[in-house]
Amino acid sequence: MNLTTENILLIGSVLLFISLFAGKTSYRIGIPVLILFISIGILAGSEGIGGIEFNNPKGAQFIGIVALNFILFSGGLDTDWQSIKPVLGRGIVLSTLGVFLTAMSVGVFVWLITDFTIYEGLLLGSIVSSTDSAAVFSILRSKNLALKGNLRPTLELESGSNDPMAYVLTIVFTSLVVNQDATLVAAIPIFLKQILIGAVLGLAFGKLSTYVINKIKLEYEGLYIVLVIAILFFVFSFTDFIGGNGFLAVYLSAVVLGNHELIHKKKILKSFDSFAWLMQIILFLTLGLLVFPSQIIPIIGIGLLISAFLMFIARPLAVFISMVFFKESNRSRWFISWVGLRGAVPIVFATYPLLAGADQANMIFDIVFFVSITSVIIQGTSLPLVAKWLNLTIPHELKPKTNKDLELANTIKSLLKQVVVQDNSSAVGKQIVQLNLPKTTLISFIERDNNYITPTGSTEIQANDVLFILSDDDESLQKAYQCLNGECETENI
Repeated sequence: MNLTTENILLIGSVLLFISLFAGKTSYRIGIPVLILFISIGILAGSEGIGGIEFNNPKGAQFIGIVALNFILFSGGLDTDWQSIKPVLGRGIVLSTLGVFLTAMSVGVFVWLITDFTIYEGLLLGSIVSSTDSAAVFSILRSKNLALKGNLRPTLELESGSNDPMAYVLTIVFTSLVVNQDATLVAAIPIFLKQILIGAVLGLAFGKLSTYVINKIKLEYEGLYIVLVIAILFFVFSFTDFIGGNGFLAVYLSAVVLGNHELIHKKKILKSFDSFAWLMQIILFLTLGLLVFPSQIIPIIGIGLLISAFLMFIARPLAVFISMVFFKESNRSRWFISWVGLRGAVPIVFATYPLLAGADQANMIFDIVFFVSITSVIIQGTSLPLVAKWLNLTIPHELKPKTNKDLELANTIKSLLKQVVVQDNSSAVGKQIVQLNLPKTTLISFIERDNNYITPTGSTEIQANDVLFILSDDDESLQKAYQCLNGECETENI
């Protein structure tokens, strides 16, 4: 069956239904939902029962880039700054030095045991060098693991921020494989340019986007979601256009946005959580359709060797070397090593040498696919067991809550005060989101002209409004008074 404009929506919707129902049962039988998604794609493909003909690496790469943008952006929005602040250093080291060490060790190993050239081996190592954000976010949250210390934010920060490093290494070694005259030294400026521009623009666009979202006045709430999507794609494409790393910029801009007050923030967060799941399903289905199982069988032996080396040697070695700069127990280091999940990201990156026409591109793609699937099956299914074995789990009821976890609980306050807004108040004419009220306070409703209004972030304060402010304590209430008078300090990350 060939995909056409007439049947693609029908086929796509059927596959989505099947994926959703399959995912519903995945938790009960202990299989990561991502494996089910990709298995459905394989079964629906040209060598499966569906017989759908799909051999379009360029199309799969485009879908992958769009999906990864949504997944990274959603992960960034959901990243609580207060949680990652204590682990920022180790997260950055793991996502840079850790990725580099993994790529180099796997690359040399592949060069030694295959007929690949050293650059081809390093290309394969680069492709599988990063942990996959979609896999880590999905499995950690679906398994609902309550981990001791700062393990969870460390893992989520690393997986959300290490794709750019792997992407740069993949691009560099693809060019070295295709262009024999290129040198590794010449790639260093490219790498630095990608990372620096991506980081600077990501933080800058995050700040600017916060201002734009809160200042612009749109007629319908749903348009704010459209606005954020537009910002997402602009950040990626503009950064990529001027030579920066778009994935890094997208993730950092989302972290900044997620840790500032935004109009309709709850709806934005919930919407992007849904988008991320949709993109994960579409991405894994697409990659499943792209794979030919008959080409995977011949490389199972070499694939198992590379998978074992990656899981048991390369990843632990990279983690232990990277973490030597930080105080961390060996049990935590072993667990971080085991959460080196590969998933859709390496498979998407494996399409780059395919499109560049590298000699061993097809074999690299098949090996990467096998390694990724093996990683999700073995490491993904065993995460709770390994965490328990290393004594790193805590009872779920004792799990520490982040600000986002307590979003609903924080609305339950102990003090209620009425504040009348005077004509000369600096709050007059401002939207609530612009007041920078403490997170421990909430304007529950407003009395205006003998009517009661349930406010949102975009509600504009008017003179003589009576604000009913809920607060945790007197200190928070005093800070709220200062904000209404234009005297409060804003929180920055």
